[in-house]
Amino acid sequence: MVLILGVSAGAGGARAVLTHSDQPHMPPIDRIQVPRRAGGSIEESVLTAIHRMRAAAADRDEYISGTAVTCRSELQADAIRAAAGQADFAIVDEPLAQLRYLRFTGLLPATDSVMLYDLGSSGLTITHADCRTETILAGKRSTVLSGNGYDALLRWQLARSGVCADTHASREHRESLSRTRVVTATDADTGGRTVLTRSDLAALCEAGLHHSASFVRLLIEETGVEPGAMALLGGCARNPNLRADLAQLIGLPIVYDPEPEYVSARGAVLLCARRPSARLRMPRRGASVVGGEPRVGRRKLLAAVAVTATLGGTVVGLLSNDNSPARSPEQGTAPSTAHFIDGAPQWKPN
Repeated sequence: MVLILGVSAGAGGARAVLTHSDQPHMPPIDRIQVPRRAGGSIEESVLTAIHRMRAAAADRDEYISGTAVTCRSELQADAIRAAAGQADFAIVDEPLAQLRYLRFTGLLPATDSVMLYDLGSSGLTITHADCRTETILAGKRSTVLSGNGYDALLRWQLARSGVCADTHASREHRESLSRTRVVTATDADTGGRTVLTRSDLAALCEAGLHHSASFVRLLIEETGVEPGAMALLGGCARNPNLRADLAQLIGLPIVYDPEPEYVSARGAVLLCARRPSARLRMPRRGASVVGGEPRVGRRKLLAAVAVTATLGGTVVGLLSNDNSPARSPEQGTAPSTAHFIDGAPQWKPN
């Protein structure tokens, strides 16, 4: 069997999905999440995910014909390239991978442009993208709203109730509130207990959500293009209260994938499957692609190439409106970042 590997790099670690080259739209045959260890780097998590998935494919006696890794910036891409050395994979732009997956699955309505609202552990990235040409109109990033910020607010709320919780415990409570309305938090040292609800979390994050809504409106004003929908991405988008509040605040149709944290990795799979022999690129730089795949027999390699070439037409046929897009230079202003100082957001232009 010929497989394709897609990996997404994030501040919290890496996620990877493995699919058959002729079925990139089907549920993956394998997936993995590699959390970023304390003191570790993002590139370490990415390379660990690639190594484990390649080992899993080798155990099945299968061959990975292509690997693509999504990155948010050139700085992140350069760090991964430097750490990879002779490893063989392509670097793709994360917003374009996300847009490709959403278009491919039919989640996006018939619209000219869409907002990609990516709320992850370290911050919020908002991207305005043209759906027809798959180009990026503008993008901004803020740290006022983030999964780590949610966790800190929950720890503060718990401390007021006499329950101490570490970072891991507060993250588990937040993620649990995406699946259930009520969780019970327990202090491991004192045995003290308190109850947390989705409404509690929504109240803690209300100010951040209002900020993000103004962030979206600002981006729309800068581009002068009214989007037809907003896609919620990142693990934090699993919270139903967050989705409902954003829909009310922003007033755009909400697009939501059941597994928002895996959209980037699955988009990387699609981009890799579309051009199995091409060098995928980040904007303004080419991908570094050199030898490094696990050794395979010559007969098996030739067979894999033949299968990939035969299936290429099938994959291309599945991808609608493919015009070989490339990311255009951003038209918005330089991103600005906000940080909390004494409990209040302070803006600092980059």
